[in-house]
Amino acid sequence: MKNLINIEWLKIKKYPAFWGMLIIVMLTYPGINSMVYYGYMEVISGKDMVNQVAKMVLGNPFAFPETWHSVAYLSSFFVLLPAILVIMLVTNEYNYRTHRQNIIDGWSRTQFINSKLVDVSIISSIVTLVYIVVAIGFGIYADSISWGRWAEQLEYIPLFFLQTFAQLSIAFILGYLVKKAFIALGIFLFYYVILENIAVGLLKWKKIPIDRFLPIRMSNNLIVKPALQRTFGAAAKADYELQLSLVPQQVLLTIAFTAIIWMICYRVNNKRDIV
Repeated sequence: MKNLINIEWLKIKKYPAFWGMLIIVMLTYPGINSMVYYGYMEVISGKDMVNQVAKMVLGNPFAFPETWHSVAYLSSFFVLLPAILVIMLVTNEYNYRTHRQNIIDGWSRTQFINSKLVDVSIISSIVTLVYIVVAIGFGIYADSISWGRWAEQLEYIPLFFLQTFAQLSIAFILGYLVKKAFIALGIFLFYYVILENIAVGLLKWKKIPIDRFLPIRMSNNLIVKPALQRTFGAAAKADYELQLSLVPQQVLLTIAFTAIIWMICYRVNNKRDIV
């Protein structure tokens, strides 16, 4: 396994799209959080009664420990960026027939899928590391006095990793089954941006509470809307508490669904012609 990790890291780090994606993520994560943070500061910085009430009600969602939650939630909207990279990595194996060369060089079929699992894990880990750096940065910048509470709510780090890994796994299986980057990316974007959101809207309209079992929604519900959203009325607070209580179930569902994705990949790989 260590050898596979070294080989896949050498592949990834020599791939220009990887560094391009990393730069975009490093700009996007602090960018979206900065927009929300300065919007928040504008709301609470006024001297009117409304501004002061807003400050008391909202608190500071970017100070420790809430920064772990707020930054994870806002950053999770941009999983599309690493998903594009994952699709390109797996489809390039077929476009350039490197998967075939790996088998010729002595890799087993299982090792090939293991190497792709390593790819998705590496990218998820790097994205999570960027999230951690951004969350710490905002925590210190927003309120350095709160640093003493940095160890609270650290559960959002593994939750963010699991959410990212699960959604990148969906992107991977699409690229792996379709083999064509443009088509796989089109399917992923259509489902991620349009189809599942329509399904969620219809299910809520029909009051059928099963939207949390949909593939993307399943992992999105690992990180519920942050404190910024939960304080407006008793109904909103009750809904927030309900969503939090469902997170352990969503963790199990996400792990099970992701495991099924990789089981399918291993099974298809064992039967698929390597040509």
